[in-house]
Parts: sequence; C-alpha cells; structure tokens
Amino acid sequence: MRVTAITYHRFLALTGAALFFALLWVMPAQAVRIKDIAGFGGVRDNQLIGYGLVVGLQGTGDKKDSTFTMRSMVSMLEKMGVSVDLKQMKPKNVAAVMVTARMPVSAKPGSRMDVTVSSMGDATSLLGGVLLQTPLKGLDGNIYAMAQGPLILGGFNVQGNQAESMKNITTVGLMPGGATVERGVPFDFNSQSALLLHMYNPDFSTTQQVASRLNNLLGGSFARALDVGTVELTVPGDFQGNLVPLMASIENLDITPDMPAKVVVDEKTGTIVLGQGVRISRVAVAHGNLEVTIREGFDVSQPGPFSGGSTAVTPNTQIGQEEEIRRLNIVEGATLQELVDGLNAVGATPRDVISILRTIKAAGALHAALEVI
Repeated sequence: MRVTAITYHRFLALTGAALFFALLWVMPAQAVRIKDIAGFGGVRDNQLIGYGLVVGLQGTGDKKDSTFTMRSMVSMLEKMGVSVDLKQMKPKNVAAVMVTARMPVSAKPGSRMDVTVSSMGDATSLLGGVLLQTPLKGLDGNIYAMAQGPLILGGFNVQGNQAESMKNITTVGLMPGGATVERGVPFDFNSQSALLLHMYNPDFSTTQQVASRLNNLLGGSFARALDVGTVELTVPGDFQGNLVPLMASIENLDITPDMPAKVVVDEKTGTIVLGQGVRISRVAVAHGNLEVTIREGFDVSQPGPFSGGSTAVTPNTQIGQEEEIRRLNIVEGATLQELVDGLNAVGATPRDVISILRTIKAAGALHAALEVI
C-alpha cells in the first residue's frame, strides 16, 4: 500500500506538471495587453502650471537678491490692503515656486489631484513650507485648478558654520491631493463615433495584428490600420453613446508585439541592451587591450667640489606599453542566448562589448539596428 501511495502521488505530480507545461504551450508567447502597448486617442493627461509663493520657511527661503520674489510679496500684500515698502522686504522665510500638475481628461470640478512644487529662486530648502493659493493654468491660458496647502519633502538639509548634512532634494516638494479642479476639460468621450489607438512603439506587424484582433472580437471590419502606429476603430452600433464596456473589452486583448531587432548602447554608463531578434553571422573576433604609459621625470646632475661646474636638470621620459594577447574566437548567434554566450567567450567587459558590436556592425555581420544613446 505504501508503494502504491508513492506511485499515486508521483502520478499526480507528473500529471500536474504536464498540464502546466501544456497550458504554457497553448498560451501565446510573450503576450501583452493592448493597453500596455497602445494609448487611446483623447484619453490623456493635460499639463497645468502656475506661479506661487511658499511661506513659513525657517530662514531657508529666497535671498534679498531675488527681486521677483519680493515683487510678488508686495503685489500679494497690496491686494490684501497692506501697504509695504519694497526696500524693507526680507524674504528669507518666503520662496518663489513653480507649481505643476497633470490633470486627467476625466477630472471633474471638485475632484483633487497631486501637484509638484519646485523652487525657482535661491532658496535652500522648502521644508515646513505652506503653498499659498496658486491658480493652475492650461495651454489655453484658462484656470483649471487651484492649489494650496502644506508641502511634503522626502529629505532634509541642516547647515552649520563648518558642516552641512543633506538628504535627497529639499527644493522640490509634493502635495498629494493639493489641488482642487475648478473646470473640466471640454471633452465628451462617449459621443465619439470612432476611436484611434496609438502604438507606443510603432511597428507595421504589431499594428496590423491589433486591427485583426479587434475585428475578430467585434465580428466585423470595424478596425483598420491607418499607418505604422495608428489603428482606427469604428464604434459598433451597440456601443454608440456607451463606450466604457467596449474599451474594457478592447484594452484586455492579448497581443504578441513584433519589434525590429535592435541593440541599444549607453556609452556613459556602459549599459548594453540586446533585443530578442538580434542575430550575428559567423565571424571570428579577437579583442585585446593596449595600454600605453608615459612617465615624465627629471634627473639632477651635481658637479664635483671645486670643479667650477653648475647644477644641470635634464628631463627623463619613460614610455612603456602592455598589450593583452587574445586568441580568435568564433562568434555566431542564431538565438539571443547563443549571442550572449559567444560574447562572453571573448572575455570582454561591457565597454569592450560596445567596441566589439560596433566592429561587427561595420563588418556587416550584426543583423540589427545599433543605436547609441
């Protein structure tokens, strides 16, 4: 009975493993949702910006040379009926700031959104500050939101006469829910008779695949690819005036993106990213480092006693070179793993790989676009 039980459990384990791998085989390879590779026309954020003052700082505000801060204080106080002299203003507890926010297209009057407050003068810290009422305008010059309230900083800055301690940036603060929407964007989403899908990474194969998947879902020729990165979808009659159920069905469709082979190189950090479709024809690679060292020195010649000579200084230059001896290695990449293994076999560092890839590209053996950023 014991042997039978062990055999039975093994059978269940093997059956479960087989079922798991069978499901993996059925599922599309590297499938992603449409909403992860494309955006819908009209569904976007709108940038808002405003100029304001942060008060309540502990002597870390703008200095007296920041004339725009003092003029802003005078203008604000005069609107409140307080007459002040510009020459007597000391704005060390006040900082002029720019306030930015991203307003969703669905935002309605009364809803709240986050804002970012950034110093634009010579203030050293916004810690403990409170933003005064600041109107936020859009590109058309209209006011869409009002921001006011205390700031949240992710760091601190403490200074003494001979030392300073600082953590993170103290001249940029956040205000979660710090702005109230006063006006909505004039856009009626449900009134659209056609939708546009914009691919984040334009590709003809991926765009056509999206159009085909949409037509299969809706059971008709409702979608068509306009160009390399745009799909136009005619709204079916059943969803006219009620696009939310249609969007919920569309954005969760699985797509397998097909992107061109590309190698991206960042020479500043030595980062190399190779796409899945990168291939290398059979080539022989030898990579060695040549190091040349030049040392400059001086030799001093002292004359003998009572010789009547003078001290002479002569330059002494020493040049040395050292070159690594590397053998030729055959590199061929039919798959990404083979390509990586071949480059590792050369024993090259990431910065060496950059030079190797450039040389292989010049030889015509690298079948991918090489992009240097």
